[in-house]
Amino acid sequence: MRTRTKICGITRLEDMQAAVACGADAIGLVFHAKSPRHVTVEQAAMIAAGLPPFVSAVGLFVDAAADDVRAVLRETRLDLLQFHGDESPAYCRQFGVPYLKAVRVRPGLNLIQYAAQFDDAAGLLLDAFQEGMAGGTGQTFDWGLIPRGLLQPVILAGGLNAGNVAAAIHQVRPYAVDVSGGVEREKGIKDADKIAAFMRGVRDGEV
Repeated sequence: MRTRTKICGITRLEDMQAAVACGADAIGLVFHAKSPRHVTVEQAAMIAAGLPPFVSAVGLFVDAAADDVRAVLRETRLDLLQFHGDESPAYCRQFGVPYLKAVRVRPGLNLIQYAAQFDDAAGLLLDAFQEGMAGGTGQTFDWGLIPRGLLQPVILAGGLNAGNVAAAIHQVRPYAVDVSGGVEREKGIKDADKIAAFMRGVRDGEV
């Protein structure tokens, strides 16, 4: 099965275009003020409006007020919501938009139980755990902690880059992979060559 790819932390129109040109299935827009990849609603609306058909726009939130999420949805085309905080299942499903629930994986966390709580999520995004950080750590985690048979499609994140994504796909066989820092020139600024190399790594992992 083909592994889908999301390029997250897009802040510029040209970076979105580079991701699309290389075959990305989705781009991520970060609505979390503490992130160096944060975008305003105006920036996000412009970027999302330029997406071609069949490429999804994903909005990333961290424990945001529900009214703030609704305000973004009124102004920006978002196909999926991605929640990276301590949001409850009821919170995530209230917007009437398909959502991904991010999980910071660490030893002792029961992923089967966690997945059952978010049984209507479109997917689980598995990221590295680092104290005090909601995501974007640039670190990988022990992929052996991922159990087989999770209810939802698995989106693998956390420290992926062109050098390790093929191995990650071989081991985990995720539905999709998610990259941000691994394709950047600097925080919030993507590198078209790194995106292209990452996409080649994804294809290598599918073999």
